[in-house]
Amino acid sequence: MWHPYNPNPEGIRVGDCAVRACCKATGKPWESVFCALSIEGYMRGDMPTANHVWGAYLRRCGYKRRIIPDECPDCYTVADFAADHPHGLYVLAISGHVVALEDGDWWDSWDSGKEIPIYYWTREE
Repeated sequence: MWHPYNPNPEGIRVGDCAVRACCKATGKPWESVFCALSIEGYMRGDMPTANHVWGAYLRRCGYKRRIIPDECPDCYTVADFAADHPHGLYVLAISGHVVALEDGDWWDSWDSGKEIPIYYWTREE
C-alpha cells in the first residue's frame, strides 16, 4: 500500500527522490541526508542523486544491494515487490526514480506502485 511521504522541508516533490528514500531508510532528516549525499557526490565527481552516489551512502549505512529476479522483468512492480516483502526496510531503484519500502508498504511523494524496480537495497540484521 502506498503512503504519501515527503520529508523535503519545502514540500518539493521532484528531483530529490534519492534523498527522500534514503531518509526513510535511515531515519535521518532530509537536511542531514542531503548534505551526506552532496559530499559523497562531490567526492565521486557526480550528482547526489546518481545511483552509485546514494548507493555508496546506503552501503555505509549497512545496506547491501540485491538484484530483482529476472523471471518477469517488465511486469514485476513496486506493488508486487511490496507484497512479496511484508517485513523489512528496502530502497528500490527504478529507472529515473528511487522509492523506500517498509514492512510491505511503499513510501513516496506519489504512488509509484506500478513502476518496475531494477534492483534494491536492504539491511540484513
